[in-house]
Amino acid sequence: MTEHLRKYLARHGFGVCKRLTARMAIRTNSMRVFMIYSAFFTLGASFVLYLALAFGLKVKDLVFRRRESAFDF
Repeated sequence: MTEHLRKYLARHGFGVCKRLTARMAIRTNSMRVFMIYSAFFTLGASFVLYLALAFGLKVKDLVFRRRESAFDF
């Protein structure tokens, strides 16, 4: 059950941790553990921050589209 939930969230998640870690050059797993622990210690404030980052990244993707390469077919 938990493995199924983990795979579902990995596929359909917001990708916030993945995009932040790509920019900061650290492991994704470390960022996820940090977000989970900080959510417990701050009583959910970091979860609100996570959702705000997800919303901001989604808006950024909608506003700023990546240019396609001339070599893409």
